[in-house]
This record gives sequence, structure tokens and C-alpha cells, in this order.
Amino acid sequence: MTPAALRIAVVGGGIGGLAAALSIARAGHHVTLLERAARFGEIGAGLQLAPNASQALEELGVLDAVQRTAVAPPRLVMMDALSGDQVTSLDLRSAAYTERFTHPYLVTHRTDLHTALLTACQAHPDITLRTGHAVTHAEQDESAVHLHFAGTTPGLTADAVVAADGLHSRLRQALVGDEEPVCSRYVAFRGALPADRMTGRMSQHAASDAVMVWAGPRMHLVQYPVRRGELYNQVAVFESDHYTPDSDDWGTEAELEERFAGTCRTVRDALPLIARDRRWPLYDRLPIDNWIHGRIALLGDAAHPMLQYLAQGACQALEDAVALGQSFGRFTDPADAFATYADRRRERAARIQTNARRFGEICHLEGMGATLRNQLFASRASDDFNDVSWVWTPAPATAPTP
Repeated sequence: MTPAALRIAVVGGGIGGLAAALSIARAGHHVTLLERAARFGEIGAGLQLAPNASQALEELGVLDAVQRTAVAPPRLVMMDALSGDQVTSLDLRSAAYTERFTHPYLVTHRTDLHTALLTACQAHPDITLRTGHAVTHAEQDESAVHLHFAGTTPGLTADAVVAADGLHSRLRQALVGDEEPVCSRYVAFRGALPADRMTGRMSQHAASDAVMVWAGPRMHLVQYPVRRGELYNQVAVFESDHYTPDSDDWGTEAELEERFAGTCRTVRDALPLIARDRRWPLYDRLPIDNWIHGRIALLGDAAHPMLQYLAQGACQALEDAVALGQSFGRFTDPADAFATYADRRRERAARIQTNARRFGEICHLEGMGATLRNQLFASRASDDFNDVSWVWTPAPATAPTP
């Protein structure tokens, strides 16, 4: 650490928390990362890393490690889940892509991305990793923040705290209020299976290495390879007709089968191979302006949880982490660093939050709405990235103060 180094605590050991810890430490500060679970780990299956995310990973020094297991798909393809016809595609190996974007589009397993970030944090001399630390509340004054933990775990004092503890962030509840996340009434069943289990019609799509999105009325299926192509990730998403806020008895396997019953043969063949051991209700929140509360800042899903329809949840957490580290590289006062970080990230994250909802509505159209969507999308060229370039291009860093 340099003489001016700050003591920063990061709460949450997921992708956003590890990335934030790494970014801040690389800016010259000492970081203590606190994870409530007994061990570090990431649950879930695959995720997509658009070029804004791979740029962030390069700036964090872990892109090479991620690319060792990730897959670079040649195309993103939208299919009609009912007819089985292609609606539109994006060519990720076209000259138009490489001219506009400087970094690759990748798909990877969540565990592989988490492992790359965790390994980098473990190797950094200014990062201390602690598990079994469940934050209950925080107290702060003009000079420090004191974190309290469940049980007999001793407290911790830091110059500033980054809350990267997810959708149900304990620190966000204390700082912003106890508002509930917004349930979309959609639920996901997801998992990755050995690629050689994809047979028949499914094997043709699996062998292409493309990201396949099968869009249908109030449902969709996403498929793509991960982990060097050894695994095939599948996510089936649908809206439940039986949602009630005070019950967990909705979005069941029976509803999954019912919602996808009218799809094309290829989608129906894929359905039995989708993991059923856990269902994932899908939540987000409305954008907020107050990411900063004294010496505590929100990051990732704690700040801007979003639906997955633009595949930007992890990407935006990585952008947060890079922006935060760059701010701490410029300022030794946490208030200045946090203010600069929030000013840079707030508007962009909010725009992606709200547009993720809108694209979900477009994806799940039915009847004439779906027909018009398909006709409109079919008219665009595979090397036309105008509609997505703003999502895939991070905001530039603020110029240093002269």
C-alpha cells in the first residue's frame, strides 16, 4: 500500500464484489472483501459477456484467464419459438463488428468467471478475503464506517464501504429503505449439460456455437455453449399465470411444460434436458438516484438490479467495478471517489435497467404483435449494430481534473 492508501471494505463475494475489490486494490488501496457464506462460490449457469464486459475484464487484468474457458460465439440468433423460423441475427465476426467494437463477445459459465476473479483477488497482496461474515448493519461518522456482523464475529472499521451484496442487499435496505424488489411474474429454469447430450435437431444448433434465442408468447428459450464448448447452457423463461405475492407456489414445472407445449419440435426436444432442480423467479427494481450514502456506495445488483433480457446484469456490475477503481485512482477522499463513480454510472445503468424491461416485452409478444416484430427484425442486416451499440459501449472515463 502507498502512504495515502485507504482501507476499503467490500460487502459481497459475487462477481461484482470480487471485481470491485480487484479494481480498487489495483488503484493502490487496501481492500477487505466480506462474504456471508462459508466459502466463495457462484450459483447459476451460463452468462453472456458483451464487448463492454470483456473490455472491463481486460482493464481488471483477467480477460486472458476468462478467455481460456469462454466461447466466442460467431452469431446471436433470434428464432421464432412457434414456427422454428429464423427472425434475425447478428454476425459477431463481421467487419462491422470488429470496426465498431474493440473487444470480443463471449459466453461463459458463471463459475468460470467467478473463479478467474477470485484467483486474481487471492493473488493480490492488498486484498484480504473473509468468509462467514454476514453484515447486519453499519454505523458511520465523518471519518469511518463500522460494520457489524451476525453472531460473535468482531466488527470491522473501514474508511469506506462498497455494498455489492446483491438484489436483497442488507446495506441497501438500511440506507434506501425496505422497499421490496419488483417481481416480473416470470420464472427461469436454467442449467448446463454435457454438449454431447444435445442430439437430433438440437445438435445442429449446439455445433454452431451460436447464441440461440427462441422467442415466443410470454416465454423464451436461450441456448449457447460454455466452458470451451464442453457444456451447453439452456435457460427456459416464462410468465406464470398463478403468481401471487404471498405464495411460492407458482412458476412450476407443470406450468413450464404447459407454456412451451405449442412450440416447434426443436424447442420441445430441448425442454426435457433443462435442469429442474431449482426455479429462479425474476426480479428487478426501479432506478434510483441515491447510490451514495456518506461513506457507503452501492454497486451491481445492490444499486441497479435488472431483468436479463439485454444480458447485461454481470456486464453492468463489471462496468461499475472498473469505474469505481478509476475513481479511487484519482481521489483519496472517498466522498470524491464515490461521487465521481455514481455520476459516471447512474444514468447509463438506469437506461439499461428500463430498456431490459422493454426488450423483454418485445421478446414475449404474441399474435399480431409477434408477427410485426418478426417482420421488422427480419428487415435488418446481420451486420447492423446500431440498435445495440449503446449497450455494448461503456461510457468513457471522466477526464482527470487539471
